[in-house]
Amino acid sequence: MGRIFGTDGVRGRANVDVTAELALDLSVAAAHVLVEGRPATVGRPRALVARDPRASGEFLSAAVCAGLASAGVDVLDAGVLPTPGLAHLVATRDDVDLGVMISASHNPMPDNGIKFFDRFGHKLADDVEDAISELAGQPWQRPTGAAVGRVRPDHGASQLYAAHCVNTLDDTAPLAGLRVVVDCAHGAASVVGPMALRSAGAQVSVIGAEPDGLNINDGYGSTHLGRLQEAVLAQGADAGIAFDGDADRCLAVDAAGRVVDGDQVLAVLALALREQGRLTGDTVVATVMSNLGLRLALAEHGIRLVTTGVGDRYVLEEMRRHGYVLGGEQSGHVVLAHHNTTGDGLLTALHVLQRMAVTGSSLAELASVVTRLPQVLLNVPDVDKTRVAEDEAVTACVAEVEAELGERGRVLLRASGTEPLVRVMVEAPDTETAERHAGRIAAVVRERLSLAPA
Repeated sequence: MGRIFGTDGVRGRANVDVTAELALDLSVAAAHVLVEGRPATVGRPRALVARDPRASGEFLSAAVCAGLASAGVDVLDAGVLPTPGLAHLVATRDDVDLGVMISASHNPMPDNGIKFFDRFGHKLADDVEDAISELAGQPWQRPTGAAVGRVRPDHGASQLYAAHCVNTLDDTAPLAGLRVVVDCAHGAASVVGPMALRSAGAQVSVIGAEPDGLNINDGYGSTHLGRLQEAVLAQGADAGIAFDGDADRCLAVDAAGRVVDGDQVLAVLALALREQGRLTGDTVVATVMSNLGLRLALAEHGIRLVTTGVGDRYVLEEMRRHGYVLGGEQSGHVVLAHHNTTGDGLLTALHVLQRMAVTGSSLAELASVVTRLPQVLLNVPDVDKTRVAEDEAVTACVAEVEAELGERGRVLLRASGTEPLVRVMVEAPDTETAERHAGRIAAVVRERLSLAPA
């Protein structure tokens, strides 16, 4: 089997690209790779498995559990749980050797995906994923009798995770007095999100928290903020919080209904951590997609911004390499390394809201530290993304736009790691200029790389 992992695990159309057979084969291979060298004297290896509420997660989770158990791994099935909840529990439990999350995050319901975590709660490095890909589907020695793994439900995982998130805050009711609307995207945080916010003392109104297996991310959540904005304004709330399907990202809405994106959230948290003397190296890690306004805002306060490729795994790798404690993406993946090993929407929400409570400032006031340069992002679907870096016409068009913008903006062209499309991002002094240049580049990409028949 060739390499099938993208920037965030394996992802695609459920039952077409991501099948039960693939889930079983990958789980068997992961069991062999991730517990290799584990002393037999410490007992049988154990895995924690969780999923988001989408319907296909039911059969994919069953296939993952079957694959692991057939390879001699005991399985704890946590059911529906946010991705960061799984990561935290794997990292903090001594009796768990690996974790598997079945989710397509913010993608629409027909998609699904599989993410593996090592015993430290970290997403896997490329070479480990390659080893799993190469081993999947190959012949192997099957255990029999008492050597096969057992599958058991793991009740209480959501409560443990919610308690951990709340316990990272500074006192027993740190959000008392705050009125918050939370949009759970009909996803994995539909129970645990409101539970944690209420436990922290906030007055919580909930939307998008009635998952039926089919409605995840459908008009709700961090990729569809309209309903949250309406609810915040209608209820006179202090802030709105939006998770995505697996709650590894969080975006916010201020009291006036304005969106507060991941760049602004990073700045708010960076200033809080620096004030507390807890921002290691006075450095924040973000991706190349972050707005130039974030870099300028941080620099004004003596904080350095280090950038990586797109994908929270690359942010995490850079943070781990140098011991940095804060990083994230404009999309709302924010990593608070003091408290979890991966992007965590619930932790992010709690700590942003705590900053509001501690300072007495509105979310708009806190977010205003970042003045965003107008940024336009266009997705060009149904194109051959593998040729985007080598097509001469596309390269020439990008070079022309960069020359016209000079130091007043920038262009970023990248292939999606999870979908068959190319992303065109342009920053410019004004929105009209950014839109014009982005449209110009997108048109060339579409013309040159289209997969549609002529």
